[in-house]
Amino acid sequence: MSKYIYLLLFHLFAFLPVSAQQKNDSPLRKLHFAEIAIASYYVDSVNEQKLVEDAIKGMLEKLDPHSTYTDAKETKAMTEPLQGDFEGIGVQFNMMEDTLVVVQTIVNGPSQKVGIMPGDRIISVDGLAIAGVKMPRIDIMKQLRGKKGTKVKLGIIRRGVKGMLYFVVTRAKIPIHTVNASYMIRPNVGYIQIESFGQKTHDEFIAAADSLKKKGMKTLILDLQDNGGGYLQSAVQISNEFLKANDMIVYTEGRRVSRQEYKAIGNGQLQDIKVYVLVNEFSASAAEIVTGAIQDNDRGVVVGRRTFGKGLVQRPLDLPDGSMIRLTIAHYYTPSGRCIQKPYKKGDLKDYEMDLEKRFKHGELTNPDSIQFSDSLKYHTIRQHRVVYGGGGIMPDYFVPLDTAKFTRYHRRLAAKSIIINAYIKYADIHRKALKAQYSSFDAFNNSYVTPQSLLDEIVAEGKKEKIEAKDDAEFKATLPHIALQLKALTARDLWDMNEYFRVWNVQSAIVNKAIDLATDNMERKR
Repeated sequence: MSKYIYLLLFHLFAFLPVSAQQKNDSPLRKLHFAEIAIASYYVDSVNEQKLVEDAIKGMLEKLDPHSTYTDAKETKAMTEPLQGDFEGIGVQFNMMEDTLVVVQTIVNGPSQKVGIMPGDRIISVDGLAIAGVKMPRIDIMKQLRGKKGTKVKLGIIRRGVKGMLYFVVTRAKIPIHTVNASYMIRPNVGYIQIESFGQKTHDEFIAAADSLKKKGMKTLILDLQDNGGGYLQSAVQISNEFLKANDMIVYTEGRRVSRQEYKAIGNGQLQDIKVYVLVNEFSASAAEIVTGAIQDNDRGVVVGRRTFGKGLVQRPLDLPDGSMIRLTIAHYYTPSGRCIQKPYKKGDLKDYEMDLEKRFKHGELTNPDSIQFSDSLKYHTIRQHRVVYGGGGIMPDYFVPLDTAKFTRYHRRLAAKSIIINAYIKYADIHRKALKAQYSSFDAFNNSYVTPQSLLDEIVAEGKKEKIEAKDDAEFKATLPHIALQLKALTARDLWDMNEYFRVWNVQSAIVNKAIDLATDNMERKR
């Protein structure tokens, strides 16, 4: 061994604590050794921070698919939507080509207070051009957001007004809502759609449910389709509203973490309301906890397709620089004892991410009989002892197949190229003011608005420019009505809000319509 190696070892051991030096086989010692060696002796300069971050990511990648590392910026962006608010100027916007166009201003928000209007184009922020410079969307958002109470000067171009307008906006707390829609979908039947489970979801949900009960709700359709999850505590709170005292909601257990149970308190406000839970292959985590709790306790009916199967519990480990390790420490189990998590191979993230595509190719999304469950995965519900199955995700009580004829390949390709949304943004920008004047109420809009044929023709023409065309006349005729409905829903969203979007869009949802049929049939039998 050369004298240089001896010298290197001397320096390395000098940095290590005595206890670490005594444990010659310690994996931590090897890692520490490597980091110091590279930082001290590598031929070129290195970014030690990135070196350590890459090492952490490398370790986590060999574990399960949900153990992750995020740097300080990523951590803030990830947690902000779940915390229920952020600080900014209070606008909803779309990007039209490379220009930010205001779609809506938050009611009583900072932008509305100074006179910013839908259709305004924000060209500059504190003198910095954000239009025509190909600035990434995330960077534009960083310019607009800032601490509550700080001021920002916006340069705006408004249709019909010459020259640039300037507005000084004082940033404020802007609420983020996770309950997107709440309305009476049929007499005595309420509908609530939850996008995710954040800190304020329970409060929003109770407010929505109280409003619907005053309108005569006896049955609730709880839509958790595409709900990717969120906070465990929020899922427990929502579940508690339906269950009796001491009903199990969910429990967790891990190798080094003892079993922890979450049970209903018994003070729920919806214990007498019949509930139908809507799920699909994108319903995950906290959404699966609520679904499993209602199904296993025989408290309601689950309608849709098998859920995602995300049943791993992560503990957030905050690091001093604001970064975070989210380390999986346990599994979620439904009241009957089912593990929600679908199978995975450690370190094989690609295979895990391909699961939904495999389900589609295997036929599961269109035919439930393609799923074969072994007896070892058989469980029974708590009260009625109905058979339910484990092995990943929650299987619905009533399966609704994915309608592949509805969302054709032609439709999917137009959407993937953003042709539909881009054509709509241009249309809304021109016609928003006239539409607001024409329709004083959503009911008037819903009853009489028809998506203009000229807008559909423009989408078809843009598709041809991108060499996107229907394979035959049948596909073309099947596609256009659904694009028209999609555009009508987007128009309703921009004129009012997400609640009106779902009131339009749900007309075509097979899962929603199945729940409506079940609910109305149940009420008829009770008469």
